Amino acid sequence: MGEIRLHEGELNVMELLWSNKLLAAKDIAKIIKEYIGWEKNTTYTVIKRLIDKGAIERQDPGFFCKALITKAQVRQTESSSLLDKLFDGSFTGFVSEFLKNNKLKASEFLELERIISEYKP
Repeated sequence: MGEIRLHEGELNVMELLWSNKLLAAKDIAKIIKEYIGWEKNTTYTVIKRLIDKGAIERQDPGFFCKALITKAQVRQTESSSLLDKLFDGSFTGFVSEFLKNNKLKASEFLELERIISEYKP
C-alpha cells in the first residue's frame, strides 16, 4: 500500500476509528455532528473519500467502518512530508529551527538525549 495523505477532516474520522476499532457510519456522523458540527452528508462524503483512498473499509450489513491504516503509519507519512516540504527533508534543519524558536525544559532535553541514544548507530 502506498502512502495515504489525510487532511484534518479525514483525521477526525480516523481518530474515532482508531479509538473504537469499528463504528457504524451513522454513529460516526452523530459524534462528528456533536463535536465538530458537520452535517451527516459531510461526514458521509469524508467517509467515502477515506474508503476510496484505502484508509478505511466498509463492512456490511450496517455500513460499519474499520481503519485499514494505523495512526503510526499516518504519523510517519505526515512527518516525512512535513520535513520534505519545509526543511528539504532535513531532520536536523527542523530540530535546529525548532530549538531556535522554542524554549525547552531541562527534562525535555534529557528526554531527547535518551531517545537519540536509543537510535544512535
